[in-house]
Amino acid sequence: MRILAVGVSLAAALLIVLGAGWIFKDAVLLRISAWTTPKVADSRPVQWQKAPQTPMASPSERPPNIILIVADDLGLNDISLKGGGRGEGSVQTPHIDAIAREGVVMETAYAAHATGAPSRAGLLTGRYPTRFGFEFAPASPLMSRLAAQQKRDDEVAWVYHREKARGAPSFKDMGMPAAEVTLAELLGERGYHTVHLGKWALGAAKGMRPEEQGFEESLGFMGAAQKYALPDTEGVVSARLEFDPTDKFLWATLPFSVQYNGSEPFRPKGYMTDYLTEQALEVIGANRNRSFFLYVAYNAPHTPLQATQADYDALSHIADHNERVYAAMIVALDRGVGRIMQALKDEGLDNDTLVIFTSDNGATGQIGIEGLNAPYRGWKQTLFEGGVRVPMFLRWPARFEAGTRVMQTVSHLDLFATVAAAAKAPLPGREIIDGVDLTPYILGERTNSVHEALFWRSGGYRSVRSGKWKLQLQQLPRRIWLYDLEVDPAEKTNLAQQRPEVVDYLTTRIQLHDRQQAEPLWTSLLQVPVALDKTARQEVLAKDAYVVWPN
Repeated sequence: MRILAVGVSLAAALLIVLGAGWIFKDAVLLRISAWTTPKVADSRPVQWQKAPQTPMASPSERPPNIILIVADDLGLNDISLKGGGRGEGSVQTPHIDAIAREGVVMETAYAAHATGAPSRAGLLTGRYPTRFGFEFAPASPLMSRLAAQQKRDDEVAWVYHREKARGAPSFKDMGMPAAEVTLAELLGERGYHTVHLGKWALGAAKGMRPEEQGFEESLGFMGAAQKYALPDTEGVVSARLEFDPTDKFLWATLPFSVQYNGSEPFRPKGYMTDYLTEQALEVIGANRNRSFFLYVAYNAPHTPLQATQADYDALSHIADHNERVYAAMIVALDRGVGRIMQALKDEGLDNDTLVIFTSDNGATGQIGIEGLNAPYRGWKQTLFEGGVRVPMFLRWPARFEAGTRVMQTVSHLDLFATVAAAAKAPLPGREIIDGVDLTPYILGERTNSVHEALFWRSGGYRSVRSGKWKLQLQQLPRRIWLYDLEVDPAEKTNLAQQRPEVVDYLTTRIQLHDRQQAEPLWTSLLQVPVALDKTARQEVLAKDAYVVWPN
C-alpha cells in the first residue's frame, strides 16, 4: 500500500512538472536553445596569411585592392553627410562622410532586398537573390514561433504558420547555393587574396560557408546577428527592447564568438565592432604587397543594442537610453571606418584601393527610434523607400574624381560588375548577371539610365521601380501602392486609383520578371505587420498603414 502511495505521489509530481513545462514551454524551449549553443573557447590571436615581403609589383602597377564595407540595418539618416545623424544631428559620422566627399555618391541607390541575408546574397553575386531562391531571411521555427507568441497590444497580430514548419530545412541549411559565383570567387580567379570579416548569414552548411564560397580566410559568425559583448561585461552598456518580440530571443540565444575558417568558436577580444576593425587593420598590413579583397561585414548597428561605456558616456546629451546606445554603436562603426582608411594611408595603399561603403538595407522600426530613414517612409521589411534606399559611396583616388555624384537609379547588384571591371576580371559566362558596371556612369562616359527597371519580391509582396514610377503589390491583405518618386520621394500620395494604366503596365512587368525567378529554397513561417509610420514602441492598429512582411 505504501509503495502504491509513493507511486501515486511520484506520478502526481511528474504531472505537475510536465504541466508546468507545458505552461512555460516556450521559456523552456528558449532556455534549451541557449544551453545547446556550441561551447566557446577563450580568445586567441588570428595568424593571418602574409604576402611575400617583396612585392611583385607596386600598388599602382597591380590590380587595385578592393575593400567592401557593409553596415547592418543602418538608416540613411544615421549618416551626417547631408545633415543627418542621431541626437538631432549631433552625432556625426565624419569618416563615412569622407568616403563620400572624397569619392562618388550614388544618389539613388537601392538594396537588393529589404532584409539582410537576401540583400547580401544579391550584393555578392550581382544577381537578384530570388533568381536562385534566396527569397526569405533565414529564421528558425523556434524563433518564428516565439516571436509570434509574445504578447503585444497590436490589433494586427504576428502569425506563425506551424504547418509550414514541418519539413523546413535546418537553420544552417538556409543559405546561398554553393553553385552561385561570389565576388570572392571572381576575384580569386584574378589572383586576389580574399578575406571575409564579420557577418555572413548566407548559410553554414557544407558548400555555403565563406571559406567555401571563395574567401581564402574568414573570421566571423555565420548567423544573422551576434552579441557585441557578453551581457554584464564591464565597460559595455546594453539596451533591452521589451516592445520587440524578437529581442528576448536574441539576448537568450545569440553567442558572442567568432570562427576562423571553420574553427571551433572562440571569444573575440573586446567589443565586436572594435574587434573587427582591429582585425581589418591586421589584414591590410599582412597583404600590403599583393592585391586583396577585404569584405568587412560589420553587424553594427543591428540588435541586440550594445555599446562601449566610453562611447555611451560621450553622448550624455541624448536623453533616451535606447537611442543613446544606438548612437554610440554608430560612433564605433564610424571610428572603425576611419581607422581602416587611415591604415590604407599608412601602408601607402590609399590611392590604389577601391573602397565601397553601403548598408544591407534600411533601418528597422523594431528598435523604437523615429526618423532613422528620414526623409523616406517605411522601415526594413518593407519595400517602401525607407526599407530599400541605402547609402552607397565609392572611393578610388587613382580613378574616380572626388565629389562625383551619380544621379541614376542603381543597385547593390551593380557592385559585382563594377568591381569586376576595376579588377579586369571577366564576368561568369554561364549565368545571368543582373547588375551593371557603373564605371562609365562615374566617369561621365554614359548618361542614360542604368536600369530600365529594378525589382523586389518577398512572397506575396512585390515591387518594381521603373523611371519615376514605383509600384508595390501585396496579396494579403490586398494592397496596391503607386508613387511618382520624382515629385513624391517620401511616398505619401498613392496614385493607384488615379493612374490605373501605370498600375497595369508595371504589374505586367512584375509578372514577366517573376517568370524568370526560382521557387523559394524554403518557405516563410512568420507574417509580421510592419507599420509604415510608427516604430515598434507604438501599437499597430488595423486602421494604420502597414505592410505584412513574410519571413
